[in-house]
Amino acid sequence: MIIDHPLLGPCDAQEFVYKGDARLIDRPDGMAEEAHVAFFDYAYLRDNPAGVHRELWFHEQGDRSWLVVTRNTVTHAIVQVELARDVARAGGRGT
Repeated sequence: MIIDHPLLGPCDAQEFVYKGDARLIDRPDGMAEEAHVAFFDYAYLRDNPAGVHRELWFHEQGDRSWLVVTRNTVTHAIVQVELARDVARAGGRGT
């Protein structure tokens, strides 16, 4: 699988480490009311969808950047690749 890195261009997926659901970018407010419930959901509850899903990938053997990769989990076709920094600045929504 080839990941088209936004800064470096096409890279082999073996250079990256899969880190999980991209919703991890939206960390709950630890000072909010019922924060313990929000953190439980954040840390332990994950979707396992068949189809298009947004994932965090870390470029471990490259520039050490974090990416949000939108891909189809059935076909492994990559739909979009964004810098996680940009997604976080957009409030987790991405482009």
